[in-house]
Amino acid sequence: MTSILTGDIIKSRSIKNPELWLSTLREALAACAQNDAQWEIYRGDSFQLELEDIAESLKAAIYIKACIKTIKGLDVRIAIGIGVKTFSGKSIVESNGEAFQFSGETLENLKKEKVNLKIKTTNQKFDQEVNLYFKLALAIMDDWTPNSAEIVKLHMEQPQALQEELGKHIGINQNAVSGRQKRAHMDLIMQLEQLYRQKITQLLA
Repeated sequence: MTSILTGDIIKSRSIKNPELWLSTLREALAACAQNDAQWEIYRGDSFQLELEDIAESLKAAIYIKACIKTIKGLDVRIAIGIGVKTFSGKSIVESNGEAFQFSGETLENLKKEKVNLKIKTTNQKFDQEVNLYFKLALAIMDDWTPNSAEIVKLHMEQPQALQEELGKHIGINQNAVSGRQKRAHMDLIMQLEQLYRQKITQLLA
């Protein structure tokens, strides 16, 4: 069993200098993966990431979204597929199996449904419940400003850091960090990430 995240950048063509978001996306994918063979950017603004530690899949999706939304006007659409891997190609986009198929099919549906995050597994009941949680979370995450996204990104990179320490990274004080975290509803999003870990662990048990 493995987890595959397939995604694309929303409104990528609105940015005159694509290297701005490309470098951000590369850094985000590299930070989530154990090695470079586990991710690839293709067709310009599409990407794929494999996480063998399936419990990490939502955390990675949230982190990628936070990274991309630090750039004004951009967002990301991500489909998580969980299932078996039947073929390992030279690159991730050449590999195959139900995890890849679930992820690819779900991304196509996301475009039609105008939803930015969805999961598909072999368990329909699990999918229905978790996708409802995702929709509720997207009501928050889709509205993140670049400042909100930046503070979520920093927290995920340094989860043990104090607000004052995070503030020093971006030149703001502790109160400003606290305000941005509240506006991003960061605690709720991190609670969802923990709940997802529990549920996915139970699913795979």
